[in-house]
Amino acid sequence: MSREPRHAEPLRPIDWTGEQPPELRRELVPQHVAIVMDGNGRWANRQGLTRVEGHRAGEASLLDVVAGAVQIGVQHLSVYAFSTENWSRSPDEVRFLMGFNREVLRRRRDQLDAWNVRIRWAGRRPRLWRSVISELEEAQARTAGNTGLTLTMCVNYGGRIELVDAVRALAADVTAGRIDPARITERSIAKHLYEPDQPDVDLFVRSSGEQRTSNFMLWQSAYAEMVFLNTLWPDFRRRHLWDAIEDYARRDRRFGGAVDAPSA
Repeated sequence: MSREPRHAEPLRPIDWTGEQPPELRRELVPQHVAIVMDGNGRWANRQGLTRVEGHRAGEASLLDVVAGAVQIGVQHLSVYAFSTENWSRSPDEVRFLMGFNREVLRRRRDQLDAWNVRIRWAGRRPRLWRSVISELEEAQARTAGNTGLTLTMCVNYGGRIELVDAVRALAADVTAGRIDPARITERSIAKHLYEPDQPDVDLFVRSSGEQRTSNFMLWQSAYAEMVFLNTLWPDFRRRHLWDAIEDYARRDRRFGGAVDAPSA
């Protein structure tokens, strides 16, 4: 497969801003970060622009955050690009978002490939434009051998729908006699998720100040640390990701356990 550049924009080095991440011990850096990229519409309205202009402005934020994740040592980054609920938006906005997701992949594929980023897609095929699926699959194939950060683009994704699809697949295995219902475990369900080899989310970040998960990575985020930042997504940069990671590094993750330490 040809690896010649497909656009005229020069490929930027991973640290082109000159910013350096905080120094943290490796075990304090989250392995998997999930981000709800929220606030594009509000950002645009505050600028006197249409919502689609906010989405356009968010592209630079995504690229900068990916660079920051690579710099600090995050291994998996999952971003909410288009949810199964986003189909309820206006037809004009849906059409824009479909085309925009396709074009972002086309424009940025070479850049991400040069950064040794592996691109993955999580989501459903039904309703998704064929051209978007084609770009997603091309990006996956082109970067499949990369060994750095894994960037999962969640397009036509919903956490509940993912669980429905997993249960349907599991039920088919039961019907076919491939699995005994009495032997179904959490691991059995996890194996049927869209990306079964993906680790659980350590850090869940949402921009814009909203404090909810919005049906994103429900199973994977069972024990994720939540960080909600007031910054609207088009203003979000790698330093905001690093702030969230420093917050994460200060937390005591007990996974349901407890330490009996009465105050003196």
